[in-house]
Amino acid sequence: MDAPMTVGGLTAIDVHTHAEVSAKGHGSLSEELDAAAGEYFKTEHRRPTLPEIAAYYRERNMACVVFTVDAESATGTPAVPNEEVAEAAAANPDVIIPFASIDPYKGRLGVNQVKRLVREFGVRGFKFHPNVQGFAPNDRLAYPLYEAIEAEGAIAVFHTGQTGIGAGARGGGGIRLKYSNPMLVDDVAVDFPDMPIILAHPSFPWQDEALAVATHKRQVHIDLSGWSPKYFPPQLVQYANTLLQDKVLFGSDYPLLTPDRWLADFAKLPIKDEVRPKILKENAARLLGLTAG
Repeated sequence: MDAPMTVGGLTAIDVHTHAEVSAKGHGSLSEELDAAAGEYFKTEHRRPTLPEIAAYYRERNMACVVFTVDAESATGTPAVPNEEVAEAAAANPDVIIPFASIDPYKGRLGVNQVKRLVREFGVRGFKFHPNVQGFAPNDRLAYPLYEAIEAEGAIAVFHTGQTGIGAGARGGGGIRLKYSNPMLVDDVAVDFPDMPIILAHPSFPWQDEALAVATHKRQVHIDLSGWSPKYFPPQLVQYANTLLQDKVLFGSDYPLLTPDRWLADFAKLPIKDEVRPKILKENAARLLGLTAG
């Protein structure tokens, strides 16, 4: 086991990294959806193992939040086990911060999993992908999960905006974009005011809605994953530099987008010198409750 995480020595904290393959070699998406995502992001869509993810980020002196996506009810495909992610974090505490994902259709079973994953495995947050999981974030079916996440002091991450999953496939692979409007998460922020929330990605075509929610609800943050910074909408850059400078987080969407490419393009943005370290590390460290050690 490596030494515990030393936040002060890190160059960045990537809050959006995917575990896309299990130790047994299976992923969380069907072949159709997986292929569509690879084409959308113009990558070979290679799926690194969890030890490879740890090594990749260690080489770059970064930490990373890692999670899977559990959409088994909608896709019929079991997710990469949350326990594998947590065990990889325990084996690589200097690099990996464990998050999890639970299908909102799992009901009471899902609630019990939240409690167990936080208490026994040290999971820090939970990822929801409303498009792939096939639910509206403000649907009451998910509220028992949110109640458990809030009670355990964990974070909820919601995919927002267009998704590369299913893009270009027949009928979009059955993926409905309407579920990723960040205004649906505004209801969740009202009903669960003590649950920290991250709106993942620049939220095209609802960028202004995401900025409004993050500005209005104090526990709502925005991560910048999934897009090269050179494509960020001007208003997102403006808010990141000003009103939301303490609530915007670096995320890459690795392996679909590498942190190397993201950081190279981010360096070219007109971000204030005093804001840049907040986005790259300080905001995430505070949100995650990491010490500066």
